[in-house]
Amino acid sequence: ELMTGYTMLRNGGVGNGGQPWVLRWSSRIRLTWLSFTLFVILVFFPLIAHYYLTTIDDADDAGKRIFGPRTGNELCEVKHVQDLCRIRESVSEELLQLEAKRQELNSEIAKLNLKIEACKKSIENAKQDLLQLKNVISQTEHSYKELMAQNQPKLSLPIRLLPDKDDATFPLPKSNRNCRLHNCFDYSRCPLTSGFPVYVYNSDDYPFGSSLDPLIKQAFEATVRTNVYVTENANIACVYIILVGEMQEPVMPKPTELEQQLHSLPYWRTDGHNHLIINLSRKSETQNFIYNISTGRAMIAQSTFYDAQYRPGFDIVVSPLVHAMSEPNFLEIPPQVPVKRKYLFSFQGEKIESLRSSLQEVRSFEEEIEGNAPADYDDRIITTLKAVQDSKLDFVLVEFTCKNQPKASLPTEWALCGEREDRLELLKLSTFALIITPGDTHLVISAGCTMRLFEALEVGAIPVVLGEQVQLPYNDVIRWNEAALIIPKPRITEVHFLLRSISDNDLLAMRRQGRFLWETYFSTSDNVFSTVLAVIRTRIQIPAAPIREEPAVEIPHRSGKAAGTDPNMADNGDLDLGPVETEPPYASPKYLRNFTLTAMDIYRNWNSAPGPFHLFPYTPFDPVLPSEAKFLGSGTGFRPIGGGAGGSGKEFQAALGGNVPREQFTVVMLTYEREEVLMNSLERLNGLPYLNKVVVVWNSPKLPSEDLLWPDIGVPIMVVRTEKNSLNNRFLPWDEIETEAILSIDDDAHLRHDEIM
Repeated sequence: ELMTGYTMLRNGGVGNGGQPWVLRWSSRIRLTWLSFTLFVILVFFPLIAHYYLTTIDDADDAGKRIFGPRTGNELCEVKHVQDLCRIRESVSEELLQLEAKRQELNSEIAKLNLKIEACKKSIENAKQDLLQLKNVISQTEHSYKELMAQNQPKLSLPIRLLPDKDDATFPLPKSNRNCRLHNCFDYSRCPLTSGFPVYVYNSDDYPFGSSLDPLIKQAFEATVRTNVYVTENANIACVYIILVGEMQEPVMPKPTELEQQLHSLPYWRTDGHNHLIINLSRKSETQNFIYNISTGRAMIAQSTFYDAQYRPGFDIVVSPLVHAMSEPNFLEIPPQVPVKRKYLFSFQGEKIESLRSSLQEVRSFEEEIEGNAPADYDDRIITTLKAVQDSKLDFVLVEFTCKNQPKASLPTEWALCGEREDRLELLKLSTFALIITPGDTHLVISAGCTMRLFEALEVGAIPVVLGEQVQLPYNDVIRWNEAALIIPKPRITEVHFLLRSISDNDLLAMRRQGRFLWETYFSTSDNVFSTVLAVIRTRIQIPAAPIREEPAVEIPHRSGKAAGTDPNMADNGDLDLGPVETEPPYASPKYLRNFTLTAMDIYRNWNSAPGPFHLFPYTPFDPVLPSEAKFLGSGTGFRPIGGGAGGSGKEFQAALGGNVPREQFTVVMLTYEREEVLMNSLERLNGLPYLNKVVVVWNSPKLPSEDLLWPDIGVPIMVVRTEKNSLNNRFLPWDEIETEAILSIDDDAHLRHDEIM
């Protein structure tokens, strides 16, 4: 059966159907055998190999070990491991060094911590000492104030005693023509501390108000509304002002009616003391209707006076009000150079009443030398001026007959010719302008003469007044010899020689001063009214109102690093300019009002040419107006007025002492969109002695860059924004200025410290 079965297996199964089963069984046997063989190889062979190797390493001869662990030196013998060994050794050495450094730093940190603790203790001790010093200083100052209060009694303002409204006990002068301040003015209404209050009547409340020139009245009312001295409280007023002219001819009231209306004023007080009657003249025609009116003790301000009417030191000669409601066009005013113009001098006028007789009965100089003096010097003036014109030594223009109808004038007065524009065109071509006073010596001033003076000063023609008896406008407070030539009529034959002998420097100085006087006292209605008040205030010795400070709108800015000191700027040689360390800002003492009446309060440089570059501070004797603070030109100007010897040419530190033992100054620097130049100029001020602060007047509408770093010079830098671009912004009284001494410079001024001092 076995054989049979074996045979069947070989044949593939029983019969035809057993062959597949046999094949499947054979394949299973082979897979099982193969799996068993692989298991034996993978499991038992490594075990046998491991056993074999371990038995070899256990041999007594250590040198015969092949696979056992070896020492470090033996491994280093392997070539590819030697580099790793060297790296390990270097790293070990560095770690040892770092550990040593760490220990050293720890010891240093411990020492520094000890020092910090010691410094903290010393700071605390210093704070305690500083606090004690502050307490000592505070106690000392308190004791000093107590001693000063004990030794210096308080001085309060005097009590103002006002007279009654109807006070009639004021002594009367023998005649109204003899009125002066001492006998016709009530000083009790004007104490020094009163502030000079002025009450202005409303002309429309009285019948004569309807007769006033509308332009004159409107200009006067506009000026009154803005004046600092005008008050609405008549009970405390020092001066009462009423406007009575210029009047319109057809509706002019009769003298008796006007006199009654003046005497019926509510504060006239029977005689009109402390009243001022103003009669302004807008045209060249002369109105002197007040001549026939009894004005009592009232002062009169007008442009025409007879000697029987004018009271020196009491009445006021005013300039004509040409520009009533409009500002003069300064662009049309000719420049001050060239000094000499086409004509040496010019004159146009006509004297209707005596011109014909003057031309027909001209006397020779020989007859006058023999003792026959002329009845009217105008005859000699006509002959002499015509002779100068005919000689053609110089270009002159004189006309004694008007081409058109002359303006109305008083007897013996030279009438104006032509229109105002034509006269100005001629004066623009003239170096000098002749002004011939009226032949009637009793007429001390006329509206025609003041109009000629106004026009000459306006266009820069130097006035030459023939007639020393004339009373020019505001003559008791204005030095007319600095802007005009006043020559007696008998010297008419020497006028040509005199005018040719004046140097160009003197001509320019007189023209500049004339322009200054015209701008300050004549040009506008505000100036005319303010000048009239300033004359009265000066006569009764009341100080002017303080100038209103200009509010400074600060521009924010950032301060950068501390500025260095330029060795070229700080090299002062052997000069001792002041303390090396910068002092903290110290403001000058403030006084609301200065009531002293000494010459020390007036500063004027007599050696320089007169003109708008002069400095006129407000003083009781100086009738300076607010507009006089406007100066021309630019550059550097220094004005120490705090005391000492300021302005004497000495160094700033040498001027200290006496009333001003301690003082500083402020730098006012004008700039316009030059940031780099400005920064350099500010840095040069670092370390400047006695410097209080720097006020930078930013004249540009464009603000400085936000990222601009301003230098730190040790004192405050105030950047002020202006409303408009003007060189005169350097002269505005900024409220940030706290010192009396001011150094005004441009942003490109390169001055050493010794030059500044």
